[in-house]
Amino acid sequence: MSSSMTNQTIRVGIVGLGGNARLRHVGGLRACENVEILAVCNRRRESTEAAAREFGIPKTYEHWQDLVADPDLDAILIGAWPYLHCPITLAALEAKKHVLTEARMAMNADEAHRMLEASQDHPELVCQIVPSPFGLRAHRVVKRMIDSGFLGQLREVLATAANDNLADAESPLSWRQVAELNGLNMLTLGIVHETLMRWVPHPVRVFAQVQAFVPERFDPATGMLRRVGAPDSVHALAVLENGAHAVYHVSGVARFGTGTYLQLYGSEGTIKYELAPQDRLWAARRGDGELREVEVSLAESSDWRVEAEFIAAIRGEGRIEFTDFAAGFRYMEFTEAVARSAVAGRPISLPLDREC
Repeated sequence: MSSSMTNQTIRVGIVGLGGNARLRHVGGLRACENVEILAVCNRRRESTEAAAREFGIPKTYEHWQDLVADPDLDAILIGAWPYLHCPITLAALEAKKHVLTEARMAMNADEAHRMLEASQDHPELVCQIVPSPFGLRAHRVVKRMIDSGFLGQLREVLATAANDNLADAESPLSWRQVAELNGLNMLTLGIVHETLMRWVPHPVRVFAQVQAFVPERFDPATGMLRRVGAPDSVHALAVLENGAHAVYHVSGVARFGTGTYLQLYGSEGTIKYELAPQDRLWAARRGDGELREVEVSLAESSDWRVEAEFIAAIRGEGRIEFTDFAAGFRYMEFTEAVARSAVAGRPISLPLDREC
């Protein structure tokens, strides 16, 4: 966050130039002035060299540790799976590099806490997590409505993310269902919760149950059946800081599932936000006949600007709004609370007891 980099070229190295990096990050970084993607390292040498050729990246590395240690780099983009987020972040910060890492933040709350502490030890470095893309378009509208008292007293929250992506038992195992790669992260629970926490108080207690209705799947990596390491259905009840109650239903096995919604019910009004498959907002207050769609003006509409926000923060020209390490740590604590509650069969309080 140094103004000394205002006019300097910021050189970025990418560890894990995969789906989201191809879809968003490479183009987003190159749209920023005086930014160069200088180096890349993927899991396999062939993949690394192919990515370098495709995107014209001059330096390649076989091991991420060597890329992070490159003195010519100013920032590291971590596009790898969650099992590498913590070690790469810690090494990058130790090497005085700014960090932008894919979500989910880490494998578990302990790793997330280590990442947060390391970022606090290096306040001169920018640390950002790629945010949930849900809700960005109407974020300002929802926040304005809540801040103006549209809901009155928030009483209940319903968070639903139900689809049938995992409904077929014949569908192969995904890396997201391998605990050694994805940790405690479950379906879209973290993304939905992260989005919700932009507008409502944080949870203080969680009671959850989870299930893997398809307990084994074919693993393309081994050619054999493998036990899945993550649930395909999650139900959680939460109590928020202000006393409001929240219900989460996240499923990958819901035939004709309703999609992804957040519904906020208050003493005076209701806000319903369809996050996916469409991006639409409805609301109504006491005395209205029904929910009506809320138009989001161009002036209030937000868009994806993750890479621009990251670069602006490095130059000292802005700050990270979506999503800093403190916010990431809190959603990882919530995710772990859900996992702990499902195993223990009892409510779990937040913040977590770090001794557990």
